[in-house]
Amino acid sequence: MHDVIGGGAETEAQRFLSTPLDRLLQPGESGNGLQEALALFRAVAHDVPAYRTLLSEQGVDPASVVTAADFARLPLLDKKNYTRRFSLDDLVLGGKLTRCDFFAVSSGSTGEPTFWPRAQADEFPVAVRFEQVLRDAFRAHEKRTLAVVCFALGTWVGGMFTSACMRHLSAKGYPVVTATPGNKIDEILRVVQRLSPQFEQTVLLGYPPFLKEVVDAGRAQGLDWSPFKVKLVMAGEVFSETWRDLVAERLGGGDPLRFSASIYGTADAGVLGQETPVSIAIRRFLADRPEAAQAMFGDARLPTLCQYDPTARYFESLDGSLAFSGWNGVPLVRYHIADRGGVLPYDAMLAKMRDLGCDPVGAVRETGGPEPRRQPFVWVFGRTDFTVSFFGANVFPETISLGLEQPEIRSRVTGKFVMQVKEGLMDDKPRLTVAVELAAGAAGDDAFGEAVAMAILAQLRRLNSEFANYVPAEFHKPLVTIYPTGHPEYFPVGVKHRYSRR
Repeated sequence: MHDVIGGGAETEAQRFLSTPLDRLLQPGESGNGLQEALALFRAVAHDVPAYRTLLSEQGVDPASVVTAADFARLPLLDKKNYTRRFSLDDLVLGGKLTRCDFFAVSSGSTGEPTFWPRAQADEFPVAVRFEQVLRDAFRAHEKRTLAVVCFALGTWVGGMFTSACMRHLSAKGYPVVTATPGNKIDEILRVVQRLSPQFEQTVLLGYPPFLKEVVDAGRAQGLDWSPFKVKLVMAGEVFSETWRDLVAERLGGGDPLRFSASIYGTADAGVLGQETPVSIAIRRFLADRPEAAQAMFGDARLPTLCQYDPTARYFESLDGSLAFSGWNGVPLVRYHIADRGGVLPYDAMLAKMRDLGCDPVGAVRETGGPEPRRQPFVWVFGRTDFTVSFFGANVFPETISLGLEQPEIRSRVTGKFVMQVKEGLMDDKPRLTVAVELAAGAAGDDAFGEAVAMAILAQLRRLNSEFANYVPAEFHKPLVTIYPTGHPEYFPVGVKHRYSRR
C-alpha cells in the first residue's frame, strides 16, 4: 500500500485523499505483504536508534535479511525488551520525538498505561480501515451519515484517533459528519435525537457493552431507534453473534452482515483489521457449530474474525499468538502483541469453509453490495488476562456473556458481570462466583439469580470441555449474585469495566 515507507503527513494525506479505496487496497508485489515488511525493516534498521541497538546486540546484519525465512529469524519485540527499555526519542524515526505530534495512551488493562507517540501521517493508513467498513458495509459514500464517536475522549487512544479518521473520510468527499459526545450517555442520546433525523443513517462507534448501554438507555427513555438506521463500529472486546442479533433487534433490525463491524485495534498500532460481510458470514455459520469452530480456530469459543491488508500490517502466527509489523509513530518490526489468534489466506479460508458446507461469499452476494475483497483473515481471542482458572479449567468471559444473552435473561441485565474464584465460601472449597448487573429499573430476586446461574451453566457445559471434565460436578453451577445498576464495588460508573478478578 505504501510506496514510501513512513512518508510525511502531506504525502500520506495526498495518497489517502486522492486515491480511490479500490486502488488503496490493491495487493503488493508479492500479494502477502512480505516486500512491504522487508522495506519497513530496512527503514527502521537504518533510522531508528533503539532498533539499531537491538540488532547490534543480537548480531544481526540488516543486509543479510532478504527472504521470508530471514525476516522470521529477526528478534521479537515487546514492551519489556523494547518500548519500555528505550527512551521515546530512540524509538522514533531519526531519534527525534518531535517528528510526532500527538500521544495516544493504552488502556492499561494489564498494567501501567503506555504512551505511544503518533504523527498525523499514521492516521491515514488507519483511516483506510474505517473507509473499508463505512463504504463496503454501510455504503456511507452514498448516504448522508452521522458518525457519533462514543469512545472516551482525552489521551486514551480510541476517541481522538477515531474522530480524526472520520474527519479524514469527510475530507475525502464522504457525506459523513462527526459528533464527539464521548462516553457520556446523556450527551450521546441528545446528539442522536437532535441530529439523526437529518441523516440517512447514524453510525455509533464505541466499545460493545457501552454501546448496548446507550441503546438500552434510549429505549428506557422511549426513544425509537429504528428511523435512524443505526449501524455500529466496535472495538476492544469479543462478543457473540447472539449479542449482535440482540442489539440489532433493539435498534430495529437490519442485515446482520452489514449492520455492524468490529475492528481489531490496539494503541500500539492503530487498527490492524476489520470485520467484513464475509468474515461475519463465516462467524455466524460457526456460532452454532462449536465442533467446527474448534477445528477452524483450535478453540470452541468464537474469536473476533477480521480481514486485513497485508501491505499495511504484516501478521505472523507464532504458536497460537500473533506478531505484526507496521509503520507507526513507533514503527514496529515483529512486535509480539501476544494476543491469542491466527492468520489464514483468503483462498485457504474459503476452502475450509466449503469443506464445512458453508459458502460465505455466496451469502454476501445474495444480500447485494460490492464484491467481497480477497484479503487474508486474522482472528483474535479475548485476552487471556481476563480468564480465571477453576479446578485447572480456564473459564472465559465470552462464555459467561452467552449465558446472560439468553432470551429469559437478557431483558433484565446490562450484560456486565464480574467472575471470580473465591475460596472458603462452602466447605473450604473454591467456588466460581459471578456478580451480575441488573438493567436500570429491573428487579432481581433469588429465583432470577438461580435462572442466571443455570443459563451460565448450560453455556459452560456446551462450550467448555475443560470445565465439563476438570471441574467436579458438584461445583459446576456458579454462585450468582445480582447487583443494581452502577454498584460501586463491581460496576462503578465511568470507568472501563473488567470482567474478572483474581
